[in-house]
Amino acid sequence: MSGRTPPLEAVAAWALALLWLAPILFAFWAAIHPPEYLTKFDLTAPLTLVNFERAFAAAPFAQYMLNTAILVTGILAAQFVLCTLAAYAFARYEFRGAGVLFSLILVQLMVAPEVLMVENYATIAKLGLVDSLAGVAAPYVASAFGIFLLRQTFRQVPKALEEAAVIEGASTMQVLLRVYVPLAKPVYVAYGLVSVSFHWNNFLWPLVVTSSETTRPVTVGLQVFASVDQGVDWAVISAAALATSAPLLIGFLLFQRAFVQSFMRAGIR
Repeated sequence: MSGRTPPLEAVAAWALALLWLAPILFAFWAAIHPPEYLTKFDLTAPLTLVNFERAFAAAPFAQYMLNTAILVTGILAAQFVLCTLAAYAFARYEFRGAGVLFSLILVQLMVAPEVLMVENYATIAKLGLVDSLAGVAAPYVASAFGIFLLRQTFRQVPKALEEAAVIEGASTMQVLLRVYVPLAKPVYVAYGLVSVSFHWNNFLWPLVVTSSETTRPVTVGLQVFASVDQGVDWAVISAAALATSAPLLIGFLLFQRAFVQSFMRAGIR
């Protein structure tokens, strides 16, 4: 059989790709052209960066992006540490109740975060973390998906490698950091990209917890900026949306090959 894609499937794939790209292309066009050319697709229309200047002058997007960068970095670092330790314990140690505990972790994957929002907010309020980046990050510092993914990966590491390291005098933590973690690097890369993408775009929970410009992430800041009370200037809104999503888009374009290869090599077993 030929490995070439049938013409009809190729046309359908291109059509879906263009349909997916249409909003992005429109936003790009609106952002770099004067407002009067918003619906006039004139190839001779003048280019301008005024829309970006107006957007950053109207709202503190630099602060919003800094908040988001701190938020996603802190969450990812905490998830790497906690998920690694938990996954290693479940993968290599036998203790009473391990199966029950791991089953409870898997149950969390079936519960939508919105279901726990009221209880999470009550807990955050008792801790005094409302309107803070720590309050936004608190429900996500551990990830059931991350524990599950790393546990499955650690279980596939040959036991002989751990035994050889122990014979050489390595401690438990040294075995984890020098044997298991390096071998799971593709999984860490893939999971890291998924985590950063999710928390960069997370909207509902940050909207509930934050109320000031010093703590708002970029998704909430963009929604407030684009509200009806502020007026609907699609050229400026498009410029703001592109500027705030650019880091994530650039990161995905740079690491998309590593992202795909990581899941192909590691998989979710």
